[in-house]
Amino acid sequence: QVQLVESGGGSVQTGGSLRLSCAVSGVAFRTHTMGWFRQAPGKERERVASIDTDGSKIYTNSVKGRFTISQDDAKTTLFLQMNSLKPEDTAMYYCAADLVLRYYSDYGPRYWGQGTQVTVSS
Repeated sequence: QVQLVESGGGSVQTGGSLRLSCAVSGVAFRTHTMGWFRQAPGKERERVASIDTDGSKIYTNSVKGRFTISQDDAKTTLFLQMNSLKPEDTAMYYCAADLVLRYYSDYGPRYWGQGTQVTVSS
């Protein structure tokens, strides 16, 4: 059974930082791409950052230089360090996982967490 459980969201002011965590079970980091999506009210879901099985990382342009995706050594937890937060980063953030071709397909990943809310005030 696949489980992805996010934590670490909250409310911060512009310029603040948050660290999101995603506890992963039922899928292996060595075979699955892991990543973070976000969705703001009235907007489409957006791919934020992902880490592939070879360790390579991809970021959407709007978060490059501010967000860092990582995993723990045991490869059971995925992180998203978010610095220099802006009001436009306000969204529900979701952890997701799947085999690489499915992850980046139009269908998107099959495995999702329940989401954690990030709110950035000006």
